[in-house]
Amino acid sequence: MNEPDFKIIHPEPLLIVISGPSGVGKDSVLNRMKSRGLPFHFVVTATTRPMRAGEVNGQDYIFVSSDEFAHMIESNELLEYAIVYNDYKGIPKQQVRAALASGQDVIMRIDVQGAATIRKLVPDAVLIFLTTESEEDMVQRLLARQTETPEGLKLRIATARQELKRANEFDYAVINKQAHLDETVNDISAIICAEHHRVIPRKVTL
Repeated sequence: MNEPDFKIIHPEPLLIVISGPSGVGKDSVLNRMKSRGLPFHFVVTATTRPMRAGEVNGQDYIFVSSDEFAHMIESNELLEYAIVYNDYKGIPKQQVRAALASGQDVIMRIDVQGAATIRKLVPDAVLIFLTTESEEDMVQRLLARQTETPEGLKLRIATARQELKRANEFDYAVINKQAHLDETVNDISAIICAEHHRVIPRKVTL
C-alpha cells in the first residue's frame, strides 16, 4: 500500500491530538500507525499508573513514580498533565518541541480533558476524536479488557459516557470499527494529508 505524501504543499509540521473515551482503541490505532511506518513522531506520555502486562517502558508510556512526576511538574517539563482515573498522565514538553523542530508531524494520544488543555495552549493543533460505532460497543470493549476492578470499571464507563458528549470540541471525528484498524488509520492519514493541503497552513508554536 502506497502511503500518502504528507508534505506535498508545505512543510509546516502539525501537532495532532488523538483522543476519545476509554475503550475506543486509541492505543491499538497508534500501534497500527507505527507498524505501518507512517512518518510521524509519536509522543510517549509519562504516567504514574502501574505498567500492564505486555507494555514496554519508554515505548508505550514513560512509567514514573509519583515523586518523579511531581518533580516534572515543578520543573515545568510538561506541556499538559492531569489526573486520569487516580493516576497522573502528562506530555513531556521537550519531546514535542524537538520533534516539531525537526520538521516532523507530532501525534499525541491524550484523554478528552487533556485535549481541551492542548486546544487552549496550541489553538492550531489538529484535534481528532476517536469513537466507536455506538455507546454499547464502547461499554462492551471496556468489559472485555478485564483490567479494572468492578469499581474502577464503573468509573471508566461513567466517565466515557460523559466524554462522548464532548465530540463537538474537536476538529474531526473518526469511528474505529471493530476489526477495521487499517480503515481507521486510513481515515486519520487522509485528515492529516488534507491538513497539509490547507491554503493557509496551521502554525504550531510552543
